[in-house]
Amino acid sequence: MSASKHILLLPGDGIGPEVVNETVKVINWFSQNGPTQFTTSEALLGGAAYDAVGTPFPAETVTAAKKSDAVLLGAVGGPKWESLSIAQRPEKGLLGIRKELGLYANLRPAICFDALADASTLKREVIAGLDIMIVRELTGGIYFGQPRGVETLPDGTRRGFNTEVYTSPEVDRIARVAFELAAKRGGRVCSVDKANVLECTEMWREEVTRVHKESYPQLELSHMYVDNASMQLVRNPKQFDVMVTTNMFGDILSDTASMLTGSLGMLPSASLGAPNTPGLYEPVHGSAPDIAGRNLANPIATILSFAMMLRYSFNLKNEADQLEAAVSKVLEQGYRTGDIMQDGMKKLSTTEMGEAIIKALT
Repeated sequence: MSASKHILLLPGDGIGPEVVNETVKVINWFSQNGPTQFTTSEALLGGAAYDAVGTPFPAETVTAAKKSDAVLLGAVGGPKWESLSIAQRPEKGLLGIRKELGLYANLRPAICFDALADASTLKREVIAGLDIMIVRELTGGIYFGQPRGVETLPDGTRRGFNTEVYTSPEVDRIARVAFELAAKRGGRVCSVDKANVLECTEMWREEVTRVHKESYPQLELSHMYVDNASMQLVRNPKQFDVMVTTNMFGDILSDTASMLTGSLGMLPSASLGAPNTPGLYEPVHGSAPDIAGRNLANPIATILSFAMMLRYSFNLKNEADQLEAAVSKVLEQGYRTGDIMQDGMKKLSTTEMGEAIIKALT
C-alpha cells in the first residue's frame, strides 16, 4: 500500500454537507479496498464559516488546505447571506481559497452518460456520446482585476466598474494545461475569446497562438468568439474536444455545457495549480438551499469530483475509471435522484444513491 493521502473536506452550505458525506463513504471504500489509504478532516468555508467565526474564509482553513494533499468542497452560498457586504459573502471564501492555493486551471468536463441522453432538453443524436473538457482560467480576469468598485460622480450619478486584466504568463500557463489535456484526448483545442472588441482577449488569442506554434504544433488549434461558442455548444456540442477560455467566459460556458448532459447534479470539476499544490475538487452545482436537509440532493457530481481527484491529484487512473464505471452502472440500472427523473426511473434519496454506488463498486 502506498503512502497515506490526506483530504481536507469543506462541506460548506446548503446541500454541501449531505453530498460530501456520501462522498466520504466512497473515499472510505477506496481506502479499504484500494492501493492508497485516505484520511480526512473538516474545515469551515462560506456561509457556515461566517456564521461560526464571522468570516467566510478563516485563516485556519487556509492553513489546513495547504497542509492537505487535496481538498473536496461541497457548496457555498445561499439567500441567507445575500444581505451581507460583498467582502463577507460566502463566495468570497471560494474565491479566496482558489487564490491562496494558486489554483489557476479549472477543469470542467461535460460528459453525457448514455443512460441520461434522454434527460437532456436537446435531441439524443445531438448529445449522445458527448465528452467535452472546458478549461477555465480561474485566478485572473474580471473577477480579480483592479480597479473595481462603485463610485458616485460629482453630478450624483453612480458608476460601477470592473477591470478585465490578463498577463502573458497567465495566458501561457492556462493554454499549456489545455494543450496537455488535448494531447491525451482528441488532440483539438478551441480557444474562446472576444478578440473583435476586447483588447485583453485579443492579447489572449495572440498568446495562445504563440504557445501552440512553439510547443504543440502537432495539435489542432481553433479560435471562436464567445457568443458564437455559446451558440455552437447548443447547436453542435460534439464538435468540441477541449475548450480554453477566460475566467468569466468559462464560468458562463461551463454552465451552458452542463445542461447539455441533463443535470447540473451530474457534473464535477477540478481546480489545479502548480505541481505539488493541493487541488480543489467540487461539484458544479450550487448549494440548493430549497432542498437542503431533505435527503433529496444528487451526490453524483461530488462523487465524480473525487474520481477527478483520484485521477489528477493522486495519479490513480484505474481507481478513477472504476468509480466512473460504478456511477455509469447505477445510472444504467435506472436509478436516479429527483432532479433528473424520467418515466420509469427508480427514485433514490441522497443516501440511497451513495449506497447504490458503493454496491456497484463491490
